[in-house]
Amino acid sequence: MDWLQILLLAVVQGVTEFLPVSSSAHLILVPIVTGWQDQGLVFDVALHFGSLAAVVIYFRQELWVMALAWLGSLRTRKLDANSRLAWAVLLGTIPVGLAGLLLNDTIETVLRSPLYLAAGLIVFGVILGWVDWRHRGIRTEYQLRWRDVAFIGFAQAVALFPGTSRSGITMTAGLMLGMSRDAASRFSFLLSIPVIVIATALQTYELLKSEQTIAYGALATGTILSGISAYLCIHFFLAFINRIGMQPFVIYRIVLGLLLIYFFI
Repeated sequence: MDWLQILLLAVVQGVTEFLPVSSSAHLILVPIVTGWQDQGLVFDVALHFGSLAAVVIYFRQELWVMALAWLGSLRTRKLDANSRLAWAVLLGTIPVGLAGLLLNDTIETVLRSPLYLAAGLIVFGVILGWVDWRHRGIRTEYQLRWRDVAFIGFAQAVALFPGTSRSGITMTAGLMLGMSRDAASRFSFLLSIPVIVIATALQTYELLKSEQTIAYGALATGTILSGISAYLCIHFFLAFINRIGMQPFVIYRIVLGLLLIYFFI
């Protein structure tokens, strides 16, 4: 991998991981469009670790309070707002974890084509646009009921279909339940933490079984660039989402999907 490839893949991963535009679609597309060889499992692990570090650092204060409240709920068996949110994040991760274990081989071998990517980008982009236009409300992430958490959790499992976008589908589900744009986005970002942890752990396990050569300089650079771009993405997205809405991302998804159909179908 040359430095341009490292830079582009790291920034693409960092930015698209938390925008409702599908990071997996972009990481699949970059080698197709540029003609580069696949970046390999080692570099994927590094990029995901950078994204994970970014979201943990950004929400460090909330996560600390949630963790203390969660531990307290184990001891007292009573829930307050922060412990409920912590349990919501954990329980909302179960559906995607189970779906990933059951469908991983199918997703990796059958669905990673430009046609499926285009379908996921366009269909779920249109749904996001419609929900943002008709259903957004004022509920916060602290007001979610357990059935709401289950709904968002099962929606997150749908994101295993390439082109869907994990952040996009969870924001869509949150808006559908009457959450504000900011609250739906924040809960989506919090939900990403255990998902990225699980994905990175599985990738690391696969890495330990392989014999790939490790270029530590490239890994360190990719991790840092991915983390910085992801942190900035989260910051600016939350700062402006209530004003700009979801429609710019909807338009981008549809245009990208149509370009995929034009060039690859």
